[in-house]
Amino acid sequence: MKRTIIDASQFELEEKVVSIKRVTKVVKGGRNFRFTALVVVGDGNGHVGAGLGKAAEIPEAIRKGKEDAMKKLVNVAIDETGSITHDYVGKFGSAEVLLKRAPEGTGIIAGGPARAVIELAGIKNIRTKSLGSRNKQNVVLATIAGLSELKTPEEVAKLRGKSVDELFA
Repeated sequence: MKRTIIDASQFELEEKVVSIKRVTKVVKGGRNFRFTALVVVGDGNGHVGAGLGKAAEIPEAIRKGKEDAMKKLVNVAIDETGSITHDYVGKFGSAEVLLKRAPEGTGIIAGGPARAVIELAGIKNIRTKSLGSRNKQNVVLATIAGLSELKTPEEVAKLRGKSVDELFA
């Protein structure tokens, strides 16, 4: 998976908490409760990332998750209709997310974890289907993996040494 380092300070990022889990560790004196927060951040203009934060209190876990997500921002190729440039299947662990182009006016057809990523990436028209694992963390990471692998027609033409017109001929 290609990941280019993006400086998060230049973007106005929104955050969305996908899940908060209470984790229990049994120790000699009883139980220790901690929290894990899965947070997605994006600027609504082709940049999105996800992170995991762990702490003794929920707000601290969310803050750590946001900081982690800002370190892992990826670029997303969006076409002029507000959709993705081509269909793709993003994979992470045993989770797979099918990302399909959609015409103008379709809206976002996606389940909870994938929807959070797509909305914050700034995609307006897309159809998705979660395949395999339903684990929220893996679905979010599979969606981001798929979005980061998308290429624009210009990038594909450059890789093949052709013009954009030759690709569609």
